[in-house]
Amino acid sequence: MHSLFPEIQPYLQQQLQVDPRHRLYLEESGNPQGQPVLFVHGGPGGASSDFARRFFDPEKYRIILFDQRGSGRSTPHAELRDNTSAHLLADMEVIRNHLNIESWLLFGGSWGSTLSLLYAQAYPARVNGLILRGVFLCRAQDIRWFYQQGANQIFPDYWKEYAEQIPQAEQDDFVGAYYKRLTAPNEIARMAAAKAWSCWEARCSTLNTSHSLVNHFSDPHVALAMARIEAHYFVNQAFIEPNQILDQADRIRDIPTIIVHGRYDMVCPVNQALALYDRLPEAELHIVRDAGHSALEPGITDNLIKATNHFALRLA
Repeated sequence: MHSLFPEIQPYLQQQLQVDPRHRLYLEESGNPQGQPVLFVHGGPGGASSDFARRFFDPEKYRIILFDQRGSGRSTPHAELRDNTSAHLLADMEVIRNHLNIESWLLFGGSWGSTLSLLYAQAYPARVNGLILRGVFLCRAQDIRWFYQQGANQIFPDYWKEYAEQIPQAEQDDFVGAYYKRLTAPNEIARMAAAKAWSCWEARCSTLNTSHSLVNHFSDPHVALAMARIEAHYFVNQAFIEPNQILDQADRIRDIPTIIVHGRYDMVCPVNQALALYDRLPEAELHIVRDAGHSALEPGITDNLIKATNHFALRLA
């Protein structure tokens, strides 16, 4: 079974001004002459991590990580203004042009898969491959499954702490109720809501609950950006049309695609990967029998490393 490549450090780190308000954290590691690959992190509102570099052979890949608007080391932190899917896609093009890259491989999980698919559909000539993990189509039904009705039946004990933040009278719309609290002036209420939202996601992300992941998502800096930006996107249906990704799948049928999805993914159930695969029959689909949503579960990691090794040879 494949495991992560050894730890490496970036050879370049910078803050890239993409508009008058937003500056994005951007880094490069690996081989400057290698195959360019963009790691597209999840959330929205998550961030890149040191381990993200380790999915790629550093001798063969030019590894590019960035933190999306309001996330991680990008500034302003947890900023919602000028923060939509269209802004993020434009930022990816700014990064590509800034780094003088003609085309690149996209590697995205969860929301990162959403954004990678949207980018590929908007700029198919710029994408020479897609590696997608924990596919998230970001339809109303997908958001509802995790934040309103669905996953709560699998994790009723974890759900109780998530639901207790919202009065009974508002529980017919948890996303809207959380968004209201996450954008309120009361800092204590914001942080309580952010922690409850983020911990719910962390607890459901692995087949066996990862305490280190829960602790990471509980960190105030991480939780506030994740919860605020996710709620902002989901209350606005991710700023895309209903069923947009599947409806525009024909635009990317010629892009080589590998999909990796955990059989027991409760954040983004496997039916989303199957729905995408139905529209992209030339793609590869790998359903990992003993995994949930996290990229760091052994079976998921194994398949992702196989995918990056495959593209390293294919695109050489």
